[in-house]
Amino acid sequence: MTRKQRRLVFIAAALGALGCALGLVLFAMRDNIVFFYSPTELATKHLAAGTRVRVGGLVKDGSLVRGAGKQVSFSITDTGDKDVSVTYDGILPDLFREGQGVVAEGALGANGAIKADNVLAKHDERYMPREVADALKKQGVWNEGQGGAKASEKGK
Repeated sequence: MTRKQRRLVFIAAALGALGCALGLVLFAMRDNIVFFYSPTELATKHLAAGTRVRVGGLVKDGSLVRGAGKQVSFSITDTGDKDVSVTYDGILPDLFREGQGVVAEGALGANGAIKADNVLAKHDERYMPREVADALKKQGVWNEGQGGAKASEKGK
């Protein structure tokens, strides 16, 4: 085998090994990939129960219900027709309240509700995830400088 042929075989073997390594990494990460949806987008998707999702929007006024212990349930809305029910067993962030921006990450239930294992409340518009801000802008709820606050809260 000539020197040129050995080099070609080495390069082909290295590329094959690199391809296998990349495939294994992507296969291992498939469970860690979580897609973001607004409540309206989630209602139009046909996802299997148990699928991990992130849902972002505003905590619907009057939807917060505290259960036994640290269990809470609430609804996330993007002011469209659709709301997503969320149950969470844990301590909510200090900034969590009705009418405030939130992102819930968890498993989709058979009834379309989310069993969240992580809830994030926004601080202000600088910390709003881009996906949430874009979804609220698309719905016409976003108020520049207020991070999606209601028009009645602007003067406060």
